[in-house]
Amino acid sequence: MPLFWKPYKSDVTQFIDELRAKKPTLEAEQRAGRALLWDKPVDRQAQADWKDARVAQKPYVYQND
Repeated sequence: MPLFWKPYKSDVTQFIDELRAKKPTLEAEQRAGRALLWDKPVDRQAQADWKDARVAQKPYVYQND
């Protein structure tokens, strides 16, 4: 190993590091956006009721009874 060896950084890693340096609030904004759409409390009772009320699909849906 040479004396002045520098560890390799890919272009993508360099871009992300620069982006984080330019905009330090980026991660907080991403978490806020995720909480807006995805991080919702799960109502277990409503989920169980929906699962119990579901009717199984027939193997051939176009068949008449």
